Amino acid sequence: MRQKLSLQNIMVQFRQRWENLPDARMPNNNTKYAIVDGVLAAFAVFFMQSSSFLAHQRLLQSKKGRNNARSLFQIEELPSDQQIRNLIDPLSAEHFQTDFWMLLDELKEQQRLLQFRNDLNTYAIALDGVNFFSSEKISCPKCLKREDRTGTEHFYHSAITPVFVKAGQTQVLPLPPEFITLQDGSEKQDCERVAAKRWLAQHHKHFDDYSITYLGDDLYANQPLCQLIAETYRQFFIFVCKPESHAGLYEWIDFLGQTQSLEKVSQRLWNGKYGEIWQYRFSNQVPLRNGSDALQVNWLELVISNEDTGQILYQNSFVTNHEITVANVTQLAQIGRTRWKIENENNNTLKTKGYHLEHNFGHGQQDLANVLATLNMLAFLIHTIQEMTEPAYRRLRQALGARETFFDDLRALTRYMLFDSWDDLFTFMQEGLEIASEPP
Repeated sequence: MRQKLSLQNIMVQFRQRWENLPDARMPNNNTKYAIVDGVLAAFAVFFMQSSSFLAHQRLLQSKKGRNNARSLFQIEELPSDQQIRNLIDPLSAEHFQTDFWMLLDELKEQQRLLQFRNDLNTYAIALDGVNFFSSEKISCPKCLKREDRTGTEHFYHSAITPVFVKAGQTQVLPLPPEFITLQDGSEKQDCERVAAKRWLAQHHKHFDDYSITYLGDDLYANQPLCQLIAETYRQFFIFVCKPESHAGLYEWIDFLGQTQSLEKVSQRLWNGKYGEIWQYRFSNQVPLRNGSDALQVNWLELVISNEDTGQILYQNSFVTNHEITVANVTQLAQIGRTRWKIENENNNTLKTKGYHLEHNFGHGQQDLANVLATLNMLAFLIHTIQEMTEPAYRRLRQALGARETFFDDLRALTRYMLFDSWDDLFTFMQEGLEIASEPP
């Protein structure tokens, strides 16, 4: 019996779900191609890590009435590259949020999310913003605007891209993005902080059964957001907290340091070449800002230095609503530092490891850019899930080494050969590489 998270089953489910997407075309318009086929065709581009719609559309062209577009991606009629954009542009990126949760809920059902639970019995979700489009000429109603020093106006798109992260865990699990856009009825341009609040308001119920620790940079260490997470959603946070943006808090820290009131923990670790000294300082119940209504938070600092030279190798400080103790300060600092995984394993992967997030696949006049970015992130999530759940996929990735080689082979094979299913394709690849498959 095929696993629920097998590629073949996921694509069948997507076909069924996306057949219900709204179609704004008038009945007398040319409706040769269904909306679902346009969405599936766009998704296939990102899943196969093709660099252009046109090249991918040619790759999947029909061969004597049969093609991989139908057998692998459930596409009934393959639109042209421009037709794909026209079909998708009127859609909203919000239509695809439930697809992320469908996959993540199944991971939870299979208890595979447990590998992301950390030593404090909580799940860490890193929050960060990412820009994925910029132009001086092309724009749409969803574009943000900025002027550079010369006065030149730039149009761009940006989003919050939350991900499950864990120290020592190779993969990250992308969650539905929240796009930073011009908001109706607001004179001010949207910002990352406001988008983060919208994301929490919309998705927090998915974590009623979880203990979540939200991670973020100094931008997130502000009272309204911290209070929202701690008091409204009853969850945790660990945010970077810099002295230059939190003057009131660091007046307290300086005073506590001068009066020897900060608790300290020191460790010596060997990095393979030389000894490192890891020094922690922390204090519970300090005000996040000045004022009588200031939120009380817990503060910790980590400084790593070379044992021989005294050179500082790393220094950072965080605020959290986790109580800090001598027993857990190292774990809290480790969790706080995994925030960087959203940059390294998520945003940089989407930009530089074949997903071409910053490439302009089509901007449109409505929501095309955001929909395409969402499908791109969804493709990344599915590849991650396959690596976690499907032995054949995992063996092929390991055998081929570089990510680029794996996708080059996928594109080459589907260009010249027809496969009845993803299982058949992966079996063919394993046999060609003489990789033994696991017994049923």
